[in-house]
Amino acid sequence: MKYESEATQFLNQLKTEREYLEAEQRKGRSLLWDKQLDRNLQKGYSEAKVPQKPYVYSTK
Repeated sequence: MKYESEATQFLNQLKTEREYLEAEQRKGRSLLWDKQLDRNLQKGYSEAKVPQKPYVYSTK
């Protein structure tokens, strides 16, 4: 018998009680994380960065 923490047991129980939960998680993840990035656009962003001064709050 392998050890399962209370948190893992709770999550497993929750997923068995609410079968739609995993599909909703995937749907939410796809909204925020699963994106195709335009490499040319990303390159332009990195080239446009302005170097930051060592002390940001300096008034000089």
